[in-house]
Amino acid sequence: MRSLKIMSMLSGLVLAAGALLTAHPAAADGPNGPTPPAEFTSDWHDPVTAAPPVETPGTRSCTVTLAAAQFRDFTPYQGTYTPPKECGTSWNKVVLRLEGSVKGRQYDRLGHLSVGGVEILRTSTPQPSPDGITWSVEKDVTRYRDTLSRPGPVDMLIGNVVNETYTGVLDVRVTLTFHTARGRVKPAAGTPDRVIPLSGSTLTTPRNTERLLAEVYATGSGGGCEEYWYLSVPDAAPYSCRATDGPHREVRVSVDGRLAGIAAPFPTVWTGGWSNPFLWYVTPGPRAFDVQPIVYDLTPFAALLNDGRAHRVEVTVAGVPAGQTGWSTPTNVLLWQDAGSRVVTGGLDRHEETAPRNSSVHTPGTGGSLHRLDTDAAHRLTVTGHLNTSHGLITTTVDRSVGHTSVHRWGEGENPDAFTARWTDRETVTSGRTVTRADRTYTMDGETTVGAGDRLRTVLTLGDRADTGVLRDGRFRSWSRLDDTYTGDATYTSGVPRDQRHAVGTTTERYRLYGSEGCYDRTLTTVQGTLTGDLRRC
Repeated sequence: MRSLKIMSMLSGLVLAAGALLTAHPAAADGPNGPTPPAEFTSDWHDPVTAAPPVETPGTRSCTVTLAAAQFRDFTPYQGTYTPPKECGTSWNKVVLRLEGSVKGRQYDRLGHLSVGGVEILRTSTPQPSPDGITWSVEKDVTRYRDTLSRPGPVDMLIGNVVNETYTGVLDVRVTLTFHTARGRVKPAAGTPDRVIPLSGSTLTTPRNTERLLAEVYATGSGGGCEEYWYLSVPDAAPYSCRATDGPHREVRVSVDGRLAGIAAPFPTVWTGGWSNPFLWYVTPGPRAFDVQPIVYDLTPFAALLNDGRAHRVEVTVAGVPAGQTGWSTPTNVLLWQDAGSRVVTGGLDRHEETAPRNSSVHTPGTGGSLHRLDTDAAHRLTVTGHLNTSHGLITTTVDRSVGHTSVHRWGEGENPDAFTARWTDRETVTSGRTVTRADRTYTMDGETTVGAGDRLRTVLTLGDRADTGVLRDGRFRSWSRLDDTYTGDATYTSGVPRDQRHAVGTTTERYRLYGSEGCYDRTLTTVQGTLTGDLRRC
C-alpha cells in the first residue's frame, strides 16, 4: 500500500470501459498463447479493462470531435461543440470515446471534460512505458441529452508536468458518436429534461420539477493524504497520513443547510497506487479509468426547491481534516419536469437521521507486534416528500445507510503496511408503487512490504460489487448483480533507475454482470506486462 515513507513513487487518476486494445507485442507467442518475459521490459501491453463496451443499436450514427489536445502543463483545452445536423435530435445512444497516447516517463494524471459547464467525463491516465502506449475509454453519455442537443463551450484539462525527468506528453482526442432512433429502435427513455451544473452552491430549478437527482464526481486526489484517505489515522497514531477523526469519509449533500443525501465514496486506487505502478501498467483497478459519479435522489426536496427562488445546495466530504485539500466534487443536477403543470407543489414530510457513528481505535505496537487501527463507522438518513403532479399525488421516500469497517496494521517505518476494509452503501427509493433498491459493497485487502535488497512487494485484492432491483407492486421489473474483482502481486527493487528494478508482477481482473438483461463475464490475466489470458464465459 502506498506508505507515505515510500510516497515519492506516483499518484493520479484513469478511465476506460472495456474495449480490448491491441498492444505492442512484448513477447513471442508460445503453444498456449503469449509467453511472458522473465521480468518487465521497456514495453508492455496497452492498458485494458475487463468491463464491457457500451452497447449500441446498430442504427445510423454521426461522430463529432469534442477535443484534440496535447497536455504538457495545466493549460486547459477550450473549444466549441455543435450537435451533428445529420443525425437530428432523436438519439437512442450517445457514446463518448477518449483515445490517448503517451511515451517516456510520467505520473498518472487526473482529467475532466465539460460541455456547456456540465461535466460529462472524469478520468485519469495510465503510466507509460519508455516505448509508448495507447489507451481508450468509452462512456455512455446519453443522460446528457439536454446538454448535447445545443451548442456550447468545451473545456478539458488533464493537468500535466513535462520536464527533463517526466517526459510524457499526453496526446488525447475525444469524440461523441450519436446513434439515431429508427423504426423499432426508440429514442432513449428516461433521460432528464434538464441538466444543470451546480455553480458555486446556488440552484434554481424549474417550478414544475417532479424528479430531481444530483450526481457528484467525488474524487480524493492530488498527491496528498486525501488521495489515500482510507489509510489515514488519528493524530496521535505514528503514521504518515493523519486525520483527526481517522479514515472514514462520507460525501454529503445538503439543501438550505439540511442534510439531503449521504453516500460512501468509492476507494479508487489510481495507477500509481500502493507504491507499486507495476500492478497497474496493463490492468487498472476498478473504476480507475471510469470515475463514476455518486447519484443522490433529492426528489423529496423538489417541492421546497420549486418556489422559484435560489436555494443553497452544498456538497461536503465529512472526515477531511479542517483546511486540508485534496477532494474535488463537481456536481450536476438532473431534472424531470411535469409537462402538464406550470408549478408542482408539495412538501417535505419526513426527515430522520441517525447520529453518525465513527470510531477509530489505535492499539500501539509493542515488541514485535504491529500498530493497529480498527475503524467502525455508520450513518443513516431517511427523507420523504410528496408532490401534487398533473398525474396525481406522488410520494417519494429515500432511505440510505452507509457503513465502513477497516483494520490497518503497520510496523516500524511503515514496513509492513497492511489494510483490510469493507464499505457498504445501501439505498431504497420508494416512489408511488415503484421501489428501487441498490446494495453496494466495496472491498480492499492488501499489504506492502520492503524486504532484502530493497525489494518492494505489494499483494492486493479490490472489489466493486452491487445488487440492484426495481419492483412494481411487489414484483421485480428488472434486476442486476455486478462483481468486479481485481487481484495483483508485484515486486520490484526500489530506489534504483527503472532499468534496474527487475520487476515482476501478475494481475487478474474478473468482471461479472448478470441479471434480467443478460450476462457478461470476462477475465483478463497478465504476467510481467503481457496479456496471457482473456476468458469470456457468457
